Amino acid sequence: MKVLVIAPHPDDEVLGCGGTIARLSRRGDEVHRLIVTDVYEPDWSKAYRSQKAKEIRAAGKILGIRETVSLGFPTVRLDTVPQKDLNDAFTRVVQEVMPDLALIPHRGDLNRDHRVVFESALVALRPGSGHIRRILSYEVPSETEWGSAIVPFVPDVYSDITATIGDKLRAMETYRTEAKEPPHPRSAEALRALARRRGSEILVPCAEAFSLVREIMD
Repeated sequence: MKVLVIAPHPDDEVLGCGGTIARLSRRGDEVHRLIVTDVYEPDWSKAYRSQKAKEIRAAGKILGIRETVSLGFPTVRLDTVPQKDLNDAFTRVVQEVMPDLALIPHRGDLNRDHRVVFESALVALRPGSGHIRRILSYEVPSETEWGSAIVPFVPDVYSDITATIGDKLRAMETYRTEAKEPPHPRSAEALRALARRRGSEILVPCAEAFSLVREIMD
């Protein structure tokens, strides 16, 4: 199976579905990662940009990601980019990868970039765009729950990540520019707690939760 994970920013893929990525890659599925945005000078330093690139590679190696495509759109400024440009860029990647499963951000996340990416992802993944069979939205700590007043996240699909929660946490550790200390939702302690909470909902030790966007049954 081919999987396309669309991440508005580097680390969203780890926070939202890192354990699932590792589980899928372990079983032999081909996981591709699309990172939509990049930081830019002078808001971020050249050294920061270089460090971020290293973190992306390190996290991908831990999770077993086959290929990463970075589009380089301006972070926290996607609402200034013509939607057609985003749609076209996403569509090119979808046509190259031809995924069976797509993992995308939730449409109600607090960060506007996430909501823009959700909309363009749906355009690129619309019926007729390939042989996509399933689209799931993942939750990103400190984005999904903090944006619940916009559109609440209602999980209805779960992934047992008991065997790969360690991979998720190690991958997040590589994002030194993004990792936080407790009690922040992006801390290792909070990520493990969320995995345990989602796991308790399906009676397994650790899980990640998703919201089904569309599925074509075989």
